[in-house]
Amino acid sequence: MNLKKIIFICLCFGLSGCLQYHSPQRNTWNQYLAGASFMDMTETARTAKLPIYMGHGGKIITQTGELSEKMQYGDKNSIDNAILVNYMAGLEYELYDALRKPGISVQRAGTDVVVILVRDSIMKPNVADISPDGADTLKTISKILNKYNATFFEIAGYTDSMSDKNAAYALSLDMAQRTGVYFAQHDVSTARMFIVGRGAARPIAAQDDVGRLMNRRVEIRITPAR
Repeated sequence: MNLKKIIFICLCFGLSGCLQYHSPQRNTWNQYLAGASFMDMTETARTAKLPIYMGHGGKIITQTGELSEKMQYGDKNSIDNAILVNYMAGLEYELYDALRKPGISVQRAGTDVVVILVRDSIMKPNVADISPDGADTLKTISKILNKYNATFFEIAGYTDSMSDKNAAYALSLDMAQRTGVYFAQHDVSTARMFIVGRGAARPIAAQDDVGRLMNRRVEIRITPAR
């Protein structure tokens, strides 16, 4: 390889490292999010969405992985539950291990796994767009969601307490949609997505200066497809 080619390759790698992610124009979001459901991820909603999800190549959680020899004995319900528990435990561990960053937590809620992303951990300060660190975090989550793809997930945006409830709802939905668009751009199937904005509902901290920062967040709730 001659010197000119080496220099060209180095320049390409250098420029790619400098490029920052920007959300696409808002008027294109519907194209990226086609197939997503804009509602709460209730059991009824998941049941209604299951045929669409399966039609897009989805699979239920009992179709994944292999059981150890000890776990292969018992009735079908016991085996199915063992598969589900192992699968979601693996998902939880990989998310927890990969997301050890300030403003991010991974929690277990029954059989579900919840990722809490404080706004400042994924978005630019005072700007409605994803930050470079946020893009790195969402890319990591995208890879894990694609690996553990026998799941549905809900992306919910939240704000701190605001006097204008309509503005709070709009801001929370904006955060959720931007996150969904990023996932869609990274090959996460929208047939698995539920996207909602909840405004100032369900605060997780006091409405003081520190608490407000925590209440501005995106929560990704991942549940097994079954």
